[in-house]
Amino acid sequence: MIRHRLTTAAVVLGLLGALTTGAWAEPDGHRSATPPIRPTKVASAPGSSTALAGFSVQSTAKVSDPAADISSPGYPASGWYPTGPRSTVLAALLANGVYADPFRSTNQQKIPKADFQVPWWYRSDFTVTDTSERTYLDFSGVISAADVYVNGKRIAATKDITGAYTHHELDVTSLVRAGTNTVAFRIQPNDPNKNLTMGWIDWIQPPPDENMGIVRDVLVRRGGPVALRDAHVVTKLDVPSLASADLTVKAQARNETGAPVTTTVSGSIGPTTFAKTVTLAAHETRPVSFTPSDVSGLHLASPKVWWPAGMGGQPLYDLRLTASVTGTASDTAHETFGIRDVRAPLDSDGARQYRINGRKLLIKGGGWSPDEFLRWDRTYVEDRLKYALDLGLNTIRLEGHLEPDEFFDLADRYGILALPGWECCDKWEGQVNGDESGEKWTSADYPVAKASMAAEAARLRDHPSVISFLIGSDFAPDATIEKNYLDALKAADWPTPVIAAASDNSSPQSGSSGMKMTGPYDWVPPGYWYAKREGGATGFNSETSAGPDIPTLHTLRRMMTPAELDTLWKNPDAKQYHRSPSSTFGTLKIYDNALTGRYGAPTSLTDYVRKAQLAQYENVRAQFEAYGRNATDASKPSTSVVHWMFNSGWTSLHWQLMDRYLDQGGAYFGAKKANEPLHVQYSYDDRSVVVTDNRHEAVSGLTARATVFTPDGTRRFDKAVGGVSVGGDGAHTTALTLPASFSGVSKTYLVRLTLTDAAGKEIDRNVYWLSTEPDTLDWANTDWYYTPTTSYADLTGLSSMARVPVSATASTSASGGTATTTVTLRNTGSGKTPSLLTDVHLVDAKDRPVLPVRWSDNEVSLWPGESVTLTATYRTADLHGSAPRVRVSGWNTPERTVPGK
Repeated sequence: MIRHRLTTAAVVLGLLGALTTGAWAEPDGHRSATPPIRPTKVASAPGSSTALAGFSVQSTAKVSDPAADISSPGYPASGWYPTGPRSTVLAALLANGVYADPFRSTNQQKIPKADFQVPWWYRSDFTVTDTSERTYLDFSGVISAADVYVNGKRIAATKDITGAYTHHELDVTSLVRAGTNTVAFRIQPNDPNKNLTMGWIDWIQPPPDENMGIVRDVLVRRGGPVALRDAHVVTKLDVPSLASADLTVKAQARNETGAPVTTTVSGSIGPTTFAKTVTLAAHETRPVSFTPSDVSGLHLASPKVWWPAGMGGQPLYDLRLTASVTGTASDTAHETFGIRDVRAPLDSDGARQYRINGRKLLIKGGGWSPDEFLRWDRTYVEDRLKYALDLGLNTIRLEGHLEPDEFFDLADRYGILALPGWECCDKWEGQVNGDESGEKWTSADYPVAKASMAAEAARLRDHPSVISFLIGSDFAPDATIEKNYLDALKAADWPTPVIAAASDNSSPQSGSSGMKMTGPYDWVPPGYWYAKREGGATGFNSETSAGPDIPTLHTLRRMMTPAELDTLWKNPDAKQYHRSPSSTFGTLKIYDNALTGRYGAPTSLTDYVRKAQLAQYENVRAQFEAYGRNATDASKPSTSVVHWMFNSGWTSLHWQLMDRYLDQGGAYFGAKKANEPLHVQYSYDDRSVVVTDNRHEAVSGLTARATVFTPDGTRRFDKAVGGVSVGGDGAHTTALTLPASFSGVSKTYLVRLTLTDAAGKEIDRNVYWLSTEPDTLDWANTDWYYTPTTSYADLTGLSSMARVPVSATASTSASGGTATTTVTLRNTGSGKTPSLLTDVHLVDAKDRPVLPVRWSDNEVSLWPGESVTLTATYRTADLHGSAPRVRVSGWNTPERTVPGK
């Protein structure tokens, strides 16, 4: 049984914003005391929303004053901790330098959990100049529950304010006064096994406070006698022609007074305007809609269609609505939306196959993790999403931990698809997950779950990047829970497929999930991915990878002590705190045994990391290449692969394509190589050399060439095939098949594949290290997290490769805050030996990696006399005032650093 885990926001500038950002701590983990939180100035305009600028927080164990005093203006809050607008308790304490860097060593274990098993106060002041307008508190993201007070009076209790995703709007008009006002939340401790919130299962060592706090903005909304709510647009795109689209605008008009009122609801989408007058009885709420039948402009000819990245553009439309009473604006609403069509039928094998705007696509994604302490940093998130595009991925899966609105705004802009859903293995699936952790539901949990679904559906429905909601993860909901979810989704006009589970499960109404969750989650050899069984390249694999990912040396030294690093490479049986709290994934034994069995025992930390990068490159590359090759197969095609995971929420040794600090190694560049738009690749199962075309356009006149070498560079086989053609949209063509054996090859050998266009220009290169002795899988003893390997491929011959010098020259240009360093590498060796997996790192004057950085290519292999030119793009500010330098190293390349000016 699988046990592997689990609306408007203001941008807060300056130091206050940094309190909850990704750049939250210096390397030693300490900060000086943060400045006190100043009262938030609340706008008066009807329809305005102002996010509270931040909070002062303190434990109830240290505050004995009455709640009425704490929540009243003028309360001194001396000794309280200031923090930003979205902050868990522990994030606030970290921002105030209370604890050492929790990402290093076992520092997090030293934080006492008992401090977070009592409620904590969150307190904030705001000022209002005009009390003629109505005032509301609008919020979600409370973990796990809270009593809410305004100006000394409790306005909501924990039984009502519970669940991380429930949305609340509290009318506080009668309590708000001109001048300073106070809002206070008494936050209850969180337990993911008892509360419908967020948990971490085996992703990372869970934070001691279990993320208790407020992790989304608390808004102060202003309005007149009529409130405008639930504004959204239902789109219907004509598929497959894409020639027209119908838009239906919907909203709710709510009379906030005790007398009848007439309101005019007017709006616009681009040049199209519309209006309607509605009379509302006292306290009545009435739906208001505009359809193409009554507004001709809502029938669009030649609409601007939204596409995933690589398939087209990402145009967005704006809806603006105003509710007016006697000619005066009472409330406003603004929504951004995209026009696209999403369908996900089951194929003939029962696998979920997504179609966007009528075109099939292979979902190539990764599992998303927020920061462990749920600190929001827009730049850090944007950097990771740009990495996804750089890797050729098109999808991010969010299993729980549903990020704030800005995340989905960014996904819309960049064309990255999102698969949000509820998490496994805790309270969310407690009713249906057998004997796993997560308490059974009580009668009080059902309305919380339904309200959570309603709130997230309303929040996410207009984002074109969101292509489904997974109402189950490892398990599908039962009939009652599913009905509640589906009713909430229907009421919200949810526009995309609803999936029962991320595993091969079904629910009564939604039916089969069409997905599989067959692992692996720990090391398997590259050839594993080509078998059309278990986690191999067939169907929709919602989460899978070969497990561990050892970061670069720089990151390892940043996250672990010398003694811990010594244990890392010497003792496979040692518990690794930075891997997982799970006993299944507590050590690196399976991974380390394979590393030694295939490449030879490591001789040092440097050698261990060097071999790890080689192993991670070949494995991640094989995973994506296998799914890419099989995507258009007539029988049992692959329809999706989600690498588990895309990133980690802390400094980790597993489940990541890049590390916590955004440094890149073998896993990153293996994925980038596999997902190239036009790509030549080797098949581990049948030795075929295949060309895949992930672009829409077909291509012809290509030449594929395969050359086999011994590790010393002696050529043993060479064959080129011209006139290769391949269709677009993920099609593949087999150009040739390598022989089963080669004369003069003993155990370890290299295969260089090249793809050239009709003019003879090389457009792709792919280098493999293979063995005449294959990895042997013990399929009969497959467990939920891996398939054992009974004998390993012999790649130890790579250790005999001669050291090869690689020269490097570099130059840098900068404009508008962005710098580009161009690097030319050349294998200057006098013999036959290639430089294998030559890595280039951009570093500053202190030899620290400049991150994030996007390379045109990296970890390249060069034969004597060959050269390649690479580019690195990055923020000039990330050089920290120093000149760029370029550090070159590789499997058999001596390390050297050259100026990057």
